[in-house]
Amino acid sequence: MKPLEVRVPHGLEQTEVRRRIDRAIEKARDEYADQVGKIDATWRDDGRLDVGFAVMGMPIASEVELVPGEVVVRVTLPALAGMFAGQIRTGITDRIGGLLGATPA
Repeated sequence: MKPLEVRVPHGLEQTEVRRRIDRAIEKARDEYADQVGKIDATWRDDGRLDVGFAVMGMPIASEVELVPGEVVVRVTLPALAGMFAGQIRTGITDRIGGLLGATPA
């Protein structure tokens, strides 16, 4: 399945975006451990974060890319989760947008 891509605009410096994302991942690890188990998150470089976890036994792999003025999230969904792509897109947009104080494009 083609990765789901979500772009969320923002007006923050990249270092602030990374700080907020790091903080959100730590919070998610605490809050959602029972639902998703271990959340793996590794920065490949200053602008790309790989995130992986499992929901109901289905592995979810994603990449968060920091580009000037926006965050790009790419999520590879298992086939069974594909029917929820619209809801997942909305959830990512709302969560990342709230985290970064995003303004609509």
